Amino acid sequence: MDSETSSSQRDGDSGGFTAGMSADNIKGLILALSSSVFIGASFIVKKKGLKKAGASGVRAGAGGYSYLYEPLWWAGMITMIVGEIANFAAYAFAPAILVTPLGALSIIISAALAHVILREKLHIFGILGCALCVVGSTTIVLHAPRERQLDSVKEIWDLATEPAFLFYAAIVMVAVFMLIFHYVPLYGETHIMVYIGVCSLVGSLSVMSVKALSIALKLTFSGTNQLLYAQTWAFTIIVITCIVTQMNYLNKALDTFNTAVVSPIYYVMFTSLTILASVIMFKDWDGQEPTQIVTEMCGFITILSGTFLLHKTKDMADGSGRLPKYADENCFESEGIPLRLQESFSSH
Repeated sequence: MDSETSSSQRDGDSGGFTAGMSADNIKGLILALSSSVFIGASFIVKKKGLKKAGASGVRAGAGGYSYLYEPLWWAGMITMIVGEIANFAAYAFAPAILVTPLGALSIIISAALAHVILREKLHIFGILGCALCVVGSTTIVLHAPRERQLDSVKEIWDLATEPAFLFYAAIVMVAVFMLIFHYVPLYGETHIMVYIGVCSLVGSLSVMSVKALSIALKLTFSGTNQLLYAQTWAFTIIVITCIVTQMNYLNKALDTFNTAVVSPIYYVMFTSLTILASVIMFKDWDGQEPTQIVTEMCGFITILSGTFLLHKTKDMADGSGRLPKYADENCFESEGIPLRLQESFSSH
């Protein structure tokens, strides 16, 4: 009788896996959706700021920094920061398998706002891609696992130091060092998967640390101070290290390759590895039926399909499916196409 009561209480308090979405999951969902709205809108506001600044000074694509004096660009930056803070907070309430894939919704919001505000025509297959992202996100939301109840950062540290996750982290670090010190010098400029591989592998560890840190801050704000524990600061150092590394190589990828290619590949690898890391560390799938797990994966694959379709068609100017011609050399720069390929395009 006591075990039944304890089990029932645990399901009620921590959001067991059997009675629909928990209050924490709903909070995490709202924060994740808010994050997508702010981040998606920030791209449009920043772009309008860049256009306005470029009209009166040297455009950013040509190496200018006049946008730093443009209030509209700063409004976009502030909007993005708000979105990132909301995303950070979402990890404190919901599992990564719910929060991370919802990042695709920012792409939909950005595409829709660009269609309305910037008059950038959205191809019919781009609309289909948006619809697929919505369907996939809804599927994941309806079948996402409950957030695990954690009462101390020490509990999270124990999860992070279990053999299974240490093995995963060791594989990631070995792969990252091999990529950075061997493959980047040889193939970084020619093979897109090298830079993106570093970003995605390191990114999966950064999300786990961000989630740990966000939970520690949530507990601190609720009255249980976690800043006294060394583990909280250890997670903080890991977060800073991972994010700096991640951003460094993501910028290299964007500067070397076409953004329309980098974005979907990075999203797929980063999200897949993050879900894998979360399943290993936080045991997100424990207590779920196989049908629920398969449904979540189907939802994830649907989001991936929509993301690829949206990125593949976002530059199509009309219903004929033809890509717009590059008007001048600055277009190559804005698309992130490597300098060495510009001559090849221009010669044709």
